[in-house]
Amino acid sequence: MRKGWRFILVLLLALVVAVAAAGCGGQKPAGDSKGGEKPAAGGQAKDEKFKVAFIYVGPVGDAGWTWAHDQGRKYLAEKLPWVDANTYMESVPEGADVERVLTELAEKGNKVIFATSFGYMDYVIKVAEKYPDMVFLHCSGYKTAKNVGTYFGAMEEPRYLSGMVAGKMTKSNILGYVAAHPIPEVIRGINAFTLGARSVNPNVKVKVVWTNTWYDPAAEKQAALSLLDAGADVIAQHQDTPGPQQAAQERGKYGIGYNSDMRQFAPNANLTSPIWNWGPYYVKTVEAVKNGTWKSEDYYGTMKDGIVDLGPFSDKVPQEVRDLVNQKKQEIIDGKFYVFQGPIKDQSGKIRVQEGQKMSHEDVLGFNWFVEGVEGEIPK
Repeated sequence: MRKGWRFILVLLLALVVAVAAAGCGGQKPAGDSKGGEKPAAGGQAKDEKFKVAFIYVGPVGDAGWTWAHDQGRKYLAEKLPWVDANTYMESVPEGADVERVLTELAEKGNKVIFATSFGYMDYVIKVAEKYPDMVFLHCSGYKTAKNVGTYFGAMEEPRYLSGMVAGKMTKSNILGYVAAHPIPEVIRGINAFTLGARSVNPNVKVKVVWTNTWYDPAAEKQAALSLLDAGADVIAQHQDTPGPQQAAQERGKYGIGYNSDMRQFAPNANLTSPIWNWGPYYVKTVEAVKNGTWKSEDYYGTMKDGIVDLGPFSDKVPQEVRDLVNQKKQEIIDGKFYVFQGPIKDQSGKIRVQEGQKMSHEDVLGFNWFVEGVEGEIPK
């Protein structure tokens, strides 16, 4: 009998221990590997922020292209508190290393990656194929995929207006243009600037020097000095640094900046700057991805959209010039004026766009020739 009771007591004790173990963590609740909150749809926990990353060709302090994009990133973080936009990689050259950087950003769980330089294009397409559930946005390119979109803006609109300012302010009738790489984007800007300048001063010539750089302050400044030596008294640019503006200031001449308001870097020279405003586009795009409404597209914003604009005028620009430029700006916004409308002649004097006609969007994006009034060649 004693042995029988002992056996029963042992069984009861074992049962009690088993029940206690089951109720005290012997099995983890549904959720992540740390026993946390159950992930929401798409594998993202409810309290986890929506991760967005950026890749830049220059440093965030370049005062130009990358700085403008980084201001857009900060705007995104401010306007959408549920977004983690703290990840960015700066000074990534346009080469094979781009693929590694994009892959690293993808592996870190970013839902959207903005690649902000033309030379990143093929690497974006390649990496995007490996991560079909992510969205990639490439700035200034032309290749898209189901999960890859492109975005840019009609910078030719404020370029044209800045050309009007330069055409009115020059005394030598020679304008200098420090150009980056011979791609359609840069050629388009030179042509728009020239058309704007010659619309108010038909005697103007625009001399072009190529640097084949996006960010090289010394080289870009030196290129501007060579143009000043050639008689230019207003320097425009398609680079990411204020180097050309500073060269103009050193010589007591004028300058037209780019990307951001560059007056603070050359206050005695800078007249105005065509500028970018990326923030609203970044907010709209990330919201669409989060809501599941985003679709691949080739976005091309305008001054009416607010993505491009003409920066503040220097106090050196007379009021009558400001009024003239602002009137044309309103015509562009209202759709009453189109920058690339005929008649437009090329350097040889041949009419490329007949009077009353407008260049197609595709032809504008593929510009490979200079308009009349430009002095310089497009390297092959």
